Amino acid sequence: MAALHRRNVIAGLAGLTAFGLGAPAVWGNQLAKKSIAKPTPPPRPKLVFLDPGHGGKDPGALGVRGTKEKVVVMAIARELQRELQAGGRYRVMLTRASDSFVALRERVARAQAAKADLFLSLHADAHPDSDVRGASVYTLSEEASDREAAALAARENRADAVVSGMKLANQSDDVARTLVAMSQRGTVNDSRRLAETIVRTFGRNGVRLLPRTHRQAGFAVLTSPDIPAALVELGYLSNPQDEKLLTVRQHQAALARALRASVDAHFGSGIATRKA
Repeated sequence: MAALHRRNVIAGLAGLTAFGLGAPAVWGNQLAKKSIAKPTPPPRPKLVFLDPGHGGKDPGALGVRGTKEKVVVMAIARELQRELQAGGRYRVMLTRASDSFVALRERVARAQAAKADLFLSLHADAHPDSDVRGASVYTLSEEASDREAAALAARENRADAVVSGMKLANQSDDVARTLVAMSQRGTVNDSRRLAETIVRTFGRNGVRLLPRTHRQAGFAVLTSPDIPAALVELGYLSNPQDEKLLTVRQHQAALARALRASVDAHFGSGIATRKA
């Protein structure tokens, strides 16, 4: 009788289980575990490499009141570093952290070694005409880009070169040339979009601009084949008004906010749609 009772109880439990009722707790735990999605890891913060121009034995441009370019751009780079790091979306490194001389190619090499996502070189210009003032943005010219691509693809320069994650030393001449050309072309296009974003953001935020603000040149610090880069001339130390502004903390902070908004827009965070 007891055995029959047990069979009836077991049969009853089996019927409940078939309808999803009375399933053993361990089954429920297994189902629960399967239904819990693994959390998506947060995206890796973008690495922005800031390049305060000149330094050490190289003072850069000199203002009419004796202001040194290397001092002004370092102050603005520090402001921009604080702006970028404040939101936790970016990591920031500087090509020089003190008043020291760093060769131009070494600045690029440091950014490449760190696998930077963006390179911004900060400068303040000088001009024989003291009436010239305003900011401008430079990207690598087509001619310079072609020269750099050819030099990098050359067999004697390929030993340690890595482009798009591939070692050029392991590639044939044709493949190396193709890899460099493709990477350089994409980087130049990204750099131009970055420059146009900076120009627009500066304009929205009341930063005085030169006519034909986006320019192209063969500056050595813009020559990385796989890091979008722009050189920003923040004003003219040869102009008394620009020189004064570039030494005022509030103006330095305003420039840093506008550059931060440009970086936000470049990476598509949507934050730069508001004024800096």
